[in-house]
Amino acid sequence: MADEARISVTGKRDGQITRRRFIAGAGTAALSFAVIKPELVRGTQASSKIRLGMIGCGGRGKWIADLFQQHGGYEIVAAADYFQDRVDEFGEKFNVDSEHRYTGLSCYRRLLEQKLDAVAIESPPYFHPEQAAAAVDAGCHVYVAKPIAVDVPGCLSIGESGKKAAANKLCFLVDFQTRANEFYCEAIKRVHDGAIGRFAFGESSYHAGCPWKYNTEDPDSPQTRLRNWGHDKILSGDIITEQNIHTLDVASWIMNEPPVYAVGTGGRKVRTVGTCWDHFALLLEYPNNVGVTFSSRQFKGHGSGGGIRNRMFGSKGVLETQYGGTVIVRGENFYRGGETTGIYKQGAVNNISTFHNNITSGHFDNLTVGPSVRSNLVTILGRTAAYTGEKVYWSKLIKTTEKLEADLRGLKA
Repeated sequence: MADEARISVTGKRDGQITRRRFIAGAGTAALSFAVIKPELVRGTQASSKIRLGMIGCGGRGKWIADLFQQHGGYEIVAAADYFQDRVDEFGEKFNVDSEHRYTGLSCYRRLLEQKLDAVAIESPPYFHPEQAAAAVDAGCHVYVAKPIAVDVPGCLSIGESGKKAAANKLCFLVDFQTRANEFYCEAIKRVHDGAIGRFAFGESSYHAGCPWKYNTEDPDSPQTRLRNWGHDKILSGDIITEQNIHTLDVASWIMNEPPVYAVGTGGRKVRTVGTCWDHFALLLEYPNNVGVTFSSRQFKGHGSGGGIRNRMFGSKGVLETQYGGTVIVRGENFYRGGETTGIYKQGAVNNISTFHNNITSGHFDNLTVGPSVRSNLVTILGRTAAYTGEKVYWSKLIKTTEKLEADLRGLKA
């Protein structure tokens, strides 16, 4: 399992991440579009760019499309979003002609009928599994935002899409910024190699304000509900899946195996709009009697501090990580690590370069998929425990066939 963690960023085959290989994958990949092998990229010719379609044209979609464009190896040729205003704004910004702008719930299907090499999926998480599966069936390489799904069947669907993509010589990459950061990669590699000794217990937290504005215009209309998807626990997966997955993914990466069970609580003490909770508090028990506590909030902290933090205590030392802060290993095997101040943007830049490099070099291992599925399932395990107030076992959770069903009545197809 430690090897899996080492290779999840670069998509290489030999199971090793070195600083030199990390830089090569994340930096020099930006130059590789000039030597694309035509047999590796569907629909392109040598020395051409990867033809990219964007599914989801909201704030995150526009932001990451800028990074794809800045990379230099992509051409954004199609865009899909439920809302006409969003796809038009996106199209004007990135010079996508009006004939290749698609709207409605099935917009992604019409986009996939076009001549594309790859798609980036930046829609609400509820739609990711269906859209990713359709993209793989259409023969496209897939770049998908976290979280990959909002329920167990959706997670398993993404896992199958990743396997199918690999079998069909297609790349499938899940965009976690931490897994593309050299300090996180090196520190956790050292931990897996025994730097902090035997694990004793860990801590994981995500404390912040609410990141979503709430659209109050005609709040009961289905269109407004969709615009407010970040406040909807079915469309988003609730805050533990949509946002807190960042810290729970790091915990899962450190542990390198699924938890045995979760217990916990949570609720709404501050939030007055939408259906999402505003806090969670959990205990995840892992094999060998290792407990990891988790807490999150999305309301004002009144100066108490916050951020995305993880700590793992062991018999020889302590691993400490902070998203946007310091990554360090303390103790007998000290590792200074470094500051991750620019991780939000740089992680995406690294992943976009890796995606390009994997496509053009023919690396179809799709090694980000398995760890991402596991981390997403950890969030659902914790969410289920908090919702039900019961101890929920991993072995039972992964057999769950119940899907979350959003109320999409009144929305145009």
